[in-house]
Amino acid sequence: MTHIRVRSGVLGLALVAGLAAPVTATAAPPATGFASASAPTVEERRLDGDVPQEILRRSGFDAVAPGFARGLGRADSYREARRVVAREGSALWRRAVDRAQGRGPARGDLSRDDDRPLYWARLGMTRALRAWDPGFHLTERQRAALLGDLERASRGQGDIRLPHTGDGKDGKDGKDGRDGRDGKGLKRVLLTGFDPFTLDRDIRISNPSGAAALALDGTVIHTPDGPARVETAVFPVRWQDFGEGAVERALRPYLPEVDLFTTVSQGRVGRFDVERTNGAWRGGFPDNENVSRTESVPVADPASQPQWTTTTLPYAAITAADTGRFPVYDNTSVTEVPAGGTEPVVRPDGPTPGSTARAGGGGDYLSNEIAYRATLLRDRLGLRGTLPGGHVHTPVLRFGAGNTDPATGTVTDPAFVRNRLDIVAQVRAIVAVAVSAPGPDRPGRN
Repeated sequence: MTHIRVRSGVLGLALVAGLAAPVTATAAPPATGFASASAPTVEERRLDGDVPQEILRRSGFDAVAPGFARGLGRADSYREARRVVAREGSALWRRAVDRAQGRGPARGDLSRDDDRPLYWARLGMTRALRAWDPGFHLTERQRAALLGDLERASRGQGDIRLPHTGDGKDGKDGKDGRDGRDGKGLKRVLLTGFDPFTLDRDIRISNPSGAAALALDGTVIHTPDGPARVETAVFPVRWQDFGEGAVERALRPYLPEVDLFTTVSQGRVGRFDVERTNGAWRGGFPDNENVSRTESVPVADPASQPQWTTTTLPYAAITAADTGRFPVYDNTSVTEVPAGGTEPVVRPDGPTPGSTARAGGGGDYLSNEIAYRATLLRDRLGLRGTLPGGHVHTPVLRFGAGNTDPATGTVTDPAFVRNRLDIVAQVRAIVAVAVSAPGPDRPGRN
């Protein structure tokens, strides 16, 4: 049975911050009819708080949404509006990546590694698009399509440029897909992160997986096995988007072309985890729209849907390597309803035959779901035996001592920045180990 709960109060803190996919409690928009301006979403309404405004102002991203609104105001057709959305959405992603990687002026005193300006600026843009009253006929379907285009462009999902290595794998020559340089000999890595979440608990929150995506996008990591080029994207913390196929739509074109992929999210305190097993279950924790879903993970062709998928990341090599100050664990635990049983049971060594999933190693939230979807897509594309891929949980990003109260604390502090930089550096080191390992370790149980 599917349960939908919409909560408007403070979110509880999930122990495991696995991230989720989309499903709303609202009806789908009609295919035709004039699209009137709509009210801001739950996420967008948080923008008016002092903390989001301070983050935008101290990063120089406070001018993004007003500039986007002005561009929309000049659009005199749906076609022109699509051009504005594509251009400005992509520009926001590139600006956030450039800032994180030290290119161009910082435009503010907030540290460059911060992922939060991208999140809040995007919400300013989507709120402006939702409120836009064009001078021409615009249907609900067209406005929804513009919002989808803006989401994908501003999350880097349209900016993935894998190098053409000339190995015949992608049927192309050896030119680099981003800047035209020779890409021969480069391995290709795809990495994803997430937006901040649990914002009603602490609206100052940053997500180190999103910061890692910004820091690593388009970079080359040098490994003992040669250079590897990393391309990245980020995903929303919304059940609905996942249920509508956002993960599969974004990753399907690229998984056959990469040498390794990893989804990344924020997880437990003080540790990294390579999640061995992912479960086909949504546990109900509220998303960024305060919507809760408790059900099996909805996928295409549910008749062939497995209860479990497994990592093909080289977890033994990753956990054995010295990648940074945080310990890295091979997490094999799951929660299942055993075959013939009725109650959930924690299994430290992974699922038993015929069991029903209630939580993967990464929990039952959106991080577990993106891991489940990405590895199921890998398997359905016939890549399980050749493509290393899976999920990595980072440590929880913490503020410094004396700055833990969201009611009185500051939006940043030196320990907060240092922790985020250390986590991002360790993600980079983990990727370097994973892509240079001899081959994916094979989990012992399907």
